[in-house]
Amino acid sequence: MGDDSEWMKLPIDQKCEHKLWKARLNGYEEALKLFQKIDDEKSPEWSKYLGLIKKFVTDSNAVAQLKGLEAALAYVENAHVAGKTTGEVASGVVNKVFNQPKARAKELGLDICLMYIEIEKGEAVQEELLKGLDNKNPKIIVACIETLRKALSEFGSKIISLKPIIKVLPKLFESREKAVRDEAKLLAVEIYRWIRDALRPPLQNINSVQLKELEEEWVKVSSVAPKQTRFLRSQQELKAKFEQQQAVGGDADGGGDDEEEAVPQVDAYELLEAVEILSKLPKDFYEKIEAKKWQERKEALEAVELLVKNPKLESGDYADLVKVLKKVVGKDTNVMLVALAAKCLAGLATGLRKKFGQYAGHVVPTILEKFKEKKPQVVQALQEAIDAIFLTTTLQNISEDVLAVMDNKNPTIKQQTSLFIARSFRHCTPSTLPKSLLKPFCAALLKHINDSAPEVRDAGFEALGTALKVAGEKAVNPFLADVDKLKLDRIKECAEKVELVYGKKTGGTAEKKEGKPITGKTPVLSGAGGDKETKDAATKPGLLKKAPAVKSGGPPKKGKPAAAAGMGGAGAKGKKGPETKEIFESELSIEVCEEKAAAVLPASCIQQLDSGNWKERLACMEEFQKAVELMERSEMPCQALVRMLAKKPGWKETNFQVMQMKLHIVALIAQKGNFSKTSAQVVLDGLVDKVGDVKCGSNAKEAMTAIAEACQLPWTAEQVVAMAFSQKNPKNQSETLNWLSNAIKEFGFSGLNVKAFISNVKTALAATNPAVRTSAITLLGVMYLYMGPPLRMFFEDEKPALLSQIDAEFEKMQGQTAPTPTRGISRHSGGGGDDGEEEEQEDVGNDVVDLLPRTDIGDKITAELVSKIGDKNWKIRKEGLDEVTSIINDAKFIQPNIGELPAALKSRLNDSNKILVQQTLSILQQLATAMGPNIKQHVKNLGIPVITVLGDSKNNVRAAALATVNAWAEQTGMKEWLEGEDLAEELKKENPFLRQELLGWLAEKLPTLRSVPSDLLLCVPHLYSCLEDRNGDVRKKAQDALPFFMMHLGFEKMAKATSKLKPTSKDQVLAMLEKAKANMPAKPAPPAKASSRVVGGAAPAKFQPASALAEDSGSNTMESKPDPKKAKAGGTSSKAKGVQGKKVLSKPNLKEDDDKSGPIFIIVPNGKEQRMKDEKGLKVLKWNFTTPRDEYIEQLKTQMSSCVAKWLQDEMFHADFQHHNKALAVMIEHLESEKDGVISCLDLILKWLTLRFFDTNTSVLMKALEYLKLLFSLLSQEEYHLTENEASSFIPYLILKVGEPKDVIRKDVRAILNRMCLIYPASKMFTFIMEGTKSKNSKQRAECLEELGCLVESYGMNVCQPTPGKALKEMATHIGDRDNTVRNAALNTIVTVYNVHGDQVFKLIGNLSEKDMSMLEERIKRSAKRPSAAPVRQAEEKPQRTQNISANASMLRKGPAEDMSSKLKIMYRTYRIQNRNMGSHSETTHAVPREFQLDLDEIENDNGTVRCEMPALVQHKLDDIFEPVLIPEPKIRAVSPHFDDMHSNTASTINFVISQVASGDINTSIQALAQIDEVLRQEDKAEAMSGHIDQFLIATFMQLRLIYNTHMADEKLDKDEIVKLYSCIIGSMISLFQIEGLAREASTGVLKDLMHGLITLMLDSRVEDIEEGEQVIRSVNLLVVKVLEKSDQTNILSALLVLLQDSLLATASSPKFSELVMKCLWRMVRLLPETINSINLDRILLDIHIFMKVFPKEKLKQCKSEFPIRTLKTLLHTLCKLKGPKILDHLTMIDNKNESELEAHLCRVMKHSMDQTGSKADKDTEKGASRTEEKASKAKVNDILAEIFKKIGSKENTKEGLAELYEYKKKYSDADIEPFLKNSSQFFQSYVERGLRLIETEREGKGRISASTGISPQMEGTCVPASTHTVSSSIGNTNGEEVGPSVYLERLKILRQRCGLDNAKQEDRPPLTSLLSKPALPTVASSTDMLHSKLSQLRESREQYQHLDLDSNQTHSSGIGTTLASPSSAAANIDDLKKRLERIKSSRK
Repeated sequence: MGDDSEWMKLPIDQKCEHKLWKARLNGYEEALKLFQKIDDEKSPEWSKYLGLIKKFVTDSNAVAQLKGLEAALAYVENAHVAGKTTGEVASGVVNKVFNQPKARAKELGLDICLMYIEIEKGEAVQEELLKGLDNKNPKIIVACIETLRKALSEFGSKIISLKPIIKVLPKLFESREKAVRDEAKLLAVEIYRWIRDALRPPLQNINSVQLKELEEEWVKVSSVAPKQTRFLRSQQELKAKFEQQQAVGGDADGGGDDEEEAVPQVDAYELLEAVEILSKLPKDFYEKIEAKKWQERKEALEAVELLVKNPKLESGDYADLVKVLKKVVGKDTNVMLVALAAKCLAGLATGLRKKFGQYAGHVVPTILEKFKEKKPQVVQALQEAIDAIFLTTTLQNISEDVLAVMDNKNPTIKQQTSLFIARSFRHCTPSTLPKSLLKPFCAALLKHINDSAPEVRDAGFEALGTALKVAGEKAVNPFLADVDKLKLDRIKECAEKVELVYGKKTGGTAEKKEGKPITGKTPVLSGAGGDKETKDAATKPGLLKKAPAVKSGGPPKKGKPAAAAGMGGAGAKGKKGPETKEIFESELSIEVCEEKAAAVLPASCIQQLDSGNWKERLACMEEFQKAVELMERSEMPCQALVRMLAKKPGWKETNFQVMQMKLHIVALIAQKGNFSKTSAQVVLDGLVDKVGDVKCGSNAKEAMTAIAEACQLPWTAEQVVAMAFSQKNPKNQSETLNWLSNAIKEFGFSGLNVKAFISNVKTALAATNPAVRTSAITLLGVMYLYMGPPLRMFFEDEKPALLSQIDAEFEKMQGQTAPTPTRGISRHSGGGGDDGEEEEQEDVGNDVVDLLPRTDIGDKITAELVSKIGDKNWKIRKEGLDEVTSIINDAKFIQPNIGELPAALKSRLNDSNKILVQQTLSILQQLATAMGPNIKQHVKNLGIPVITVLGDSKNNVRAAALATVNAWAEQTGMKEWLEGEDLAEELKKENPFLRQELLGWLAEKLPTLRSVPSDLLLCVPHLYSCLEDRNGDVRKKAQDALPFFMMHLGFEKMAKATSKLKPTSKDQVLAMLEKAKANMPAKPAPPAKASSRVVGGAAPAKFQPASALAEDSGSNTMESKPDPKKAKAGGTSSKAKGVQGKKVLSKPNLKEDDDKSGPIFIIVPNGKEQRMKDEKGLKVLKWNFTTPRDEYIEQLKTQMSSCVAKWLQDEMFHADFQHHNKALAVMIEHLESEKDGVISCLDLILKWLTLRFFDTNTSVLMKALEYLKLLFSLLSQEEYHLTENEASSFIPYLILKVGEPKDVIRKDVRAILNRMCLIYPASKMFTFIMEGTKSKNSKQRAECLEELGCLVESYGMNVCQPTPGKALKEMATHIGDRDNTVRNAALNTIVTVYNVHGDQVFKLIGNLSEKDMSMLEERIKRSAKRPSAAPVRQAEEKPQRTQNISANASMLRKGPAEDMSSKLKIMYRTYRIQNRNMGSHSETTHAVPREFQLDLDEIENDNGTVRCEMPALVQHKLDDIFEPVLIPEPKIRAVSPHFDDMHSNTASTINFVISQVASGDINTSIQALAQIDEVLRQEDKAEAMSGHIDQFLIATFMQLRLIYNTHMADEKLDKDEIVKLYSCIIGSMISLFQIEGLAREASTGVLKDLMHGLITLMLDSRVEDIEEGEQVIRSVNLLVVKVLEKSDQTNILSALLVLLQDSLLATASSPKFSELVMKCLWRMVRLLPETINSINLDRILLDIHIFMKVFPKEKLKQCKSEFPIRTLKTLLHTLCKLKGPKILDHLTMIDNKNESELEAHLCRVMKHSMDQTGSKADKDTEKGASRTEEKASKAKVNDILAEIFKKIGSKENTKEGLAELYEYKKKYSDADIEPFLKNSSQFFQSYVERGLRLIETEREGKGRISASTGISPQMEGTCVPASTHTVSSSIGNTNGEEVGPSVYLERLKILRQRCGLDNAKQEDRPPLTSLLSKPALPTVASSTDMLHSKLSQLRESREQYQHLDLDSNQTHSSGIGTTLASPSSAAANIDDLKKRLERIKSSRK
């Protein structure tokens, strides 16, 4: 036994190979223990055993083998390298384990196989098991089958591929061994569980007994879909889900659903072998099929029928076969043969599936037309054929043919076509049935449901019902607008019965009905395709054009408008509108018309119609007009009225005044009535006759426009133009054309029948009268705007002189875009809201090409021509081709029907004569242009053969082919090309030319697509073989194309596709894939519709995508740069960049060592994101080290290789430091010019710089720091913000350098840290710097502490992270540091915090040792003694920070480029704009309050900082303020000390508190509101709020909006918080609106926004769901009532009117909203009797005038509810009632009263309400006499005073008014003018008093007072608006200009005057108006304008808040001018001021 011990000593791996079985057994045992013990799957131990595992399982000793198997199983389970052993071990198991007698061995072998599958090696295992099935040993076969079955049952059919197994099943059933057959049966049952009936076809041919047994077993299989129970390593999350369900006890049915969805739907077709049948056709088939005897033809067809019974056919060229079958179906007289041929076609379609698609277009029309056969068996065969064919193509592709047949006269054809459409729809999903397809189909089907034959109607209903079910009501309803109720119900009833193929929209793979299981692929494909279709509609003009274009003159989409009735609803979007409102009316006899007219017109009017006296006729017309104006739409008999007008003298009227009236009435009738085409025909002739009339022309045009609006422009235009050109008057012709040019611009172009116009335009161009020619050319110019270059094609044969004029006109239009239509019912008709409009926008562009008249050249392609093209003699072939060229040239635009031409041309593409090939290519190119998008249907049979030509050896032929392919692709889009296997087949051909051209083409096209058909995946295997092609160019092109394939298919799919490759190839390809992944471009963004209009071409590239795509915040600038591929779209990104971007993608390995001219940083789209993802996903090392190791440097190098110029990278990674310096110099030089590049590579640049921090060379370090300073300045200008990744891999290393011994470096690093705060939040910097304080380097500790101090000082306590307490405790530990500088730094920092935060610091620090505490207290005392020393030092050291502090206080994360001062304005504007959208929730809505809040945070953090730490701000030119204000002596009354105290600092405090109200932090906001509420509740303090009301209200509704958009949506927020905030807001507002004086200060704009906010809140359903929500809404109700009653009545009325107008205009606004606004208005109307005298009626009437202008009565009547018009009428009626005829004097502010609808309305109301006698006269006498009448009644007195005050309030008559008031007061000394004054502002009151005083002094001659004591003449202009606004303290808000200090001076002057101080020295002050430019009209001051002035107050008060050392003299920044208390000169009294300052300071503490 001695040698026993020998092997005992060996290591385990050697024991396992030992020749003694015992040694091996022991080795296996120990290996097993070891394997179970190693817990790191990547441990190097595993690799030792790699070669041994096969021996473990194939051990010759049975006992050892068992142990070996156990060890092997453990190895496979735990080792990460186990996968490498799969093949050999699995083969070992199959051959050496499965034949073992021991069951245990077999079991272990099976487990090992399953474990390999689990570690993702399923394919290799399956391959070995299938090889095992060919083994001679039945035991092995049985074990292999069992293993396969087990694997399938556990892992499911997704992981175990069934196709190869099913292929061998039939063979297993034939085995002689019963055991094998039984096992095969079990396997078949298991397979059946997974794929159900798909298994039947492959097993059709097995022994019938076995089949019967199987059937019996299958019946027993449970119908529940099986679930995967064992999971791959990559499916761990699935596994967790599964286990969880098992635990719950569910049957795993719930959540797993989505993943397992696809399991059962395996497609039998996929499992079948394709059969090749073309070669098996009988030799004489083609002769027989043409034979005369029907029996012979039948034989031929039967042969085919047999062949096509094969369920899957090999692809090939079936064109000839399809052609003969089609001929039989279409032409054969024997119906039996027709049915047989149809069966053959059905079989072909089923067997070929997608590959049959290319023939579908030829066959469909023939089959559909054959439905005229009545015999049931023929019909059934045809139905089966067409259904099978439908599944091989898409509805889009055959829509043309189907629609063409729909108009057939034969009812059976109509019926069957409708039924076919119904069946086809069932296979569609909403995405594959887009509107563009629905539109023509619905139109045609609508005709069918009105058909006379019942069967046609029924079929139509079924089809429409199916469409309704598939696409949903929203999509279909617009097309059913004019269907009557009965029919609509019938359609809906049909819809309910329909069962769709995709039971639920699984977006794809459901089995089809009718027992024809169809590939999972079909639906997926059509799904993907359909999606793309709809999405691309906007990007590719080509895509939507296909569906329409029937084979009659024009496409259905725009069928000739003349045939509008015939075309049904197929009109384009523009036409759909009218379609829904089209009014049909039969022609009435003249008697009926007279009767109807008499019913609505006054009798006198009818009698005078044909009076001989023109005056009578004129009077008659006036009455006529009035009658028409007052008629309701429903009552107006339009046809009768226009016939009356046309009655003799009719249009031959000689008096132009009568004629003008007549034409105007026609326009009115057309606008106001339901005007039909019948009525239009009555008048149009007359109108056209008058168009050219000098006096009546404009009225005629107006009437024509009105008719166009009623009857659609296309129809009207066609009528009008035809009429104009049928008469000889050139003036009429030219004016008609001019009218049309204008009308097109107003109505848009959709629906116009270009063809009809063009013939007329040609006539016009040939006219002798130059005016006609000019008008024609102008019209062409307008058409060119819509149609573009194709328009010119129609005029190519005009004379050169004319042509040059036309070209000149087109030239003018170049670059202009067509205006958006402003008229046309389509805008407001029942058409589908917004999306409708978008579609219209697209339609116009897309369908213009469709408008072109297309010629049908089908009959010119004769059999003779085709045979010529195929002749043996090349010359004759050439002749044929020449003929084709000339046919196409003559036709210009052709229809898709080109007969036999495709096949003929296809055979010429491989002509031996290359010249002919080229000629054919040019014909095909020409064909694409001529046929337009319809060329799509020829892609498969003609386009793909052109691609084959790309493989030609001749360069010029390839170039021609490429040009042709591109011309085609331009028309068709890429979808058709990528669908199906054709491209993959082409790539498969090993032709290097073909491969490189095709890959190059794909690389160019793919990046522009937004989605691709899934068939692109089929190209991938061939792409991989191209990557290894022997031709270098092919390899290169394949590499270039990789990223673009990946962009669509994703890395995972592509990586999975490598599994079929050989191992060596696989590794290579995977490496390339990884590389491509880094370069993978982003998919092109969806065309942002909004942006295209808003942004315009040239918005700065930086903002464009942001605005267009509303990027998620937090994305970084990389995304905001337009993709280089889209450089053109980006507008401003330079061409160079585009080129350079492409270059990178195509050549990752730039070979440009010597060329240093290009950019140094290359933008790789999404490069940075990808790098971050890799780092997150741990695919690369995280940038974290104490010293940089080589692998980090290497990694950085490879990452840089794709985006840094090669030569620069060589410098950057050079061993010599001088090269680093050179690199830095280059980078500095390129910094400005390559901003975008720098930002896209920023992460890499910063990482490289961290490496430089570890260099010992000082010069490099200095240079690096210099670069960093410049870099960060640039980044802060660019508003860039560091990402977390960039910050964490850079800042820690920068902080290391803060501890450098050299002062210069430390200073630089500190400067850089300062700048970093501008691009990275200070609070996050804080944590990094805090880490730095833990360093061993004492200098670093000290500097970091100091830096922390600076941060706290600049940004307040909020920067302290994680909490101020923790941060301070951490800092305080350093007070006890052993290093003196560190101690000092720690103390200084805490003192700084103390200055910011006061005594609370001690609480936060917690317990300090006694010694430390005493040091700290001592230091705090010392610092208090020298308050001004510190700031000065800081000012020197960091000027940079202090300047930026206010601007970047808490730098908005993505702030706009303006500085802070304008931030608020911008944000406020944004808020207004959104308000117009009425609460449409867009991204930006959230941004607003956030920015606002961020801005305010800074103030918030500065809680009461009473320090003067920011010297940089003290740059006001103070002398300017001091100089003129010589401290005066009060003359009249001393100023109350209370006034001074209160205003000197209150204003700024209030500003500050108000700014916090809008804070995003709920608590901050609540506190601020509470403070304000407290002030408002104390009567003596409330007046302090005066002048801040607007500001407070703005802050409040900002907060309301913030809650609405952000807080309410925030799941995490406790809703109680929100209720609390709401109640605070409502509470403080109620307090405010109880104080009448303050409530009246709110200006119109602000009230409007406030009411908007409150009403929105009342309608917020989310509030009702909260517990106390009801209460909130009740209090809001109360508040609204308060606002209505207490606000200034003029302002609130005005605000409500504007709000109502906005809400009615806004599409997004709910009707509820408008309703509440109107209720408020009613409330106001009820209050009017009391308030009428305090209202500025002129302003209200102006608002009503504007309202009526926006909403003329017609438009209001169209509103869904009649409330708006009733509200308006009630308001006006009440005003009239209260004011009487005087109301008409209040229209002063309306520019052109005569045009105002308002005046007319008021007159009407007055007429009704008063007898008309003498009211006018009364009014005049009243004015003159009122002054002299002693005893004027009270009402009259009021009127007189109102009149006088009106004068004072108007600019021109203010002096006169004052004089009158003075007179009046003298006369009636007891008159009470108080009520008039009390509603106006303090300012206005004092102005009136002063004015009266002045007059008094002048008249009484009591000496003169210097003019300036009055108010400077220019001042008057401004005072007046202020009075009408009653906006007291914010002057200058009527126009949005900045308000500077001089305004406050001006205010100060007024205040001084009020206190009677002398102003004499101020005459040289610039008058106020010079600042305000124009004394603005008292328009509604929007709160935006107010904001400007508030803002500057807010900003200045904020600055002052931080600078109280500027002392109270400078409260010029608070919103209220102050009187200065100290009587002596300023300079002398500094001590006094100092004392006050101390006082303020102590009170603050």
